[in-house]
Amino acid sequence: MQPLFCCETPNLVISFDQYKAIRPMPFEPVQQEKLSHGVIRQIEGLILRGILRPGERLPSERELSERMSVSRPSLREALSDLQERGLLTSKAGAGVYIADVLGSAFAPALVTLFATHDEAVFDYISFRRDMEGLAAERAARLASDTDLKVINTIFEKMETAHQKRNPADEAHLDADFHLSIIEASHNIIMLHMMRSMYELLREGVFYNRTIMFKQRTTRDTLLDQHRVINDALQNRDPEGARKAVEAHLNFVEIALSDQQKSDRNEAFAQKRLEHEAGR
Repeated sequence: MQPLFCCETPNLVISFDQYKAIRPMPFEPVQQEKLSHGVIRQIEGLILRGILRPGERLPSERELSERMSVSRPSLREALSDLQERGLLTSKAGAGVYIADVLGSAFAPALVTLFATHDEAVFDYISFRRDMEGLAAERAARLASDTDLKVINTIFEKMETAHQKRNPADEAHLDADFHLSIIEASHNIIMLHMMRSMYELLREGVFYNRTIMFKQRTTRDTLLDQHRVINDALQNRDPEGARKAVEAHLNFVEIALSDQQKSDRNEAFAQKRLEHEAGR
């Protein structure tokens, strides 16, 4: 015999099954997710994690549908949605690309001020020292083995470029190395913020890194510093990794200050030469 329950209505007694039937419950029917929604979520996640980067071309429609095991109509629906939201962009006859979702961290007028005022340069290096020191510490603790392999692979490319004495390649790989550490720290806000900052660095807004890599003694020192950073990360030494990054950026700050002084001295020397020649 089922137990009886008293309801709020006076003198009403009902069975347990009746009570369950009328009691309000906070559940709703589960709807089967559309395949296109699954495609959207996957591509969004890859962009958010920095795996798919601005300007990167997606595989062809056929290849992508096969990789994701969805029909072409479902794939087209997903890509159309992502394009409408500004995450993807299509180029006639060229395919679909990841949109420039980063943009610039600063307004163009402010970027111009950065490029023409030395104090902005040194504040930028100070900001990097704080953020990248934290990123290196996090990466030593949180990076997966694969993350560390990526960092080590880039460092090995740096060694190869160093042997070839190619300053442009070294400068490019230098940025890749530091960004790989930020990626390995697994903080998506830090990742996208610093990636945007690095785009300004690549464009030479703050200073010309290629000049720094043209100097033999500086190049050797920079490579040694990157080796110390990499070793600390591979050994999963958080404090050692943070200190190595901070020491590296301290050196960059001093080297840049010395370079600026040298440039100013050379400018005055040129003026003296012109003046002497005209006497």
